[in-house]
Amino acid sequence: MTEPVFLALGTNLGEREANLCTAKASLPPEVTIQRESSIYITPPWGYTDQPDFLNQVIEVQTSLEPLPLLHTLKEIEAEMGRMATFRYGPRLIDLDILFYGQRVIDREDLQVPHPRLHERAFVLIPLNEIAPDFIHPILDQTVSDLLAGVSTEGVKLL
Repeated sequence: MTEPVFLALGTNLGEREANLCTAKASLPPEVTIQRESSIYITPPWGYTDQPDFLNQVIEVQTSLEPLPLLHTLKEIEAEMGRMATFRYGPRLIDLDILFYGQRVIDREDLQVPHPRLHERAFVLIPLNEIAPDFIHPILDQTVSDLLAGVSTEGVKLL
């Protein structure tokens, strides 16, 4: 049995819904979507003087190990035209690995589970929709328990 892998997708520039669709369609054959959350409109986090985001979480099955998967996601971002800006700034597309099964990876270029996912309603709400009972391998709490600990103010279903 393969490990459940959860990816976060976010966008707040251009044709936001189309950006999410393009990112999902750009996944290589080694990455197949198993489940998709609804799309949520979310206020910006960190730097607030920018447009609202659309966020979604997908569960994928993949034969790629975590680092090659990260490189694939970064290639998709680049191919779609994502430009480097500043931390928490606006972006055409953002693709992040939230969980790779129960693996814990702590490298300079990759941290899994995503180090701040437990603080972010824009990730936890869509993740809770498709995997409420998934247990965070470090915090030893379910996604629904993590969601109960954050403010969900401003997050709306598209």
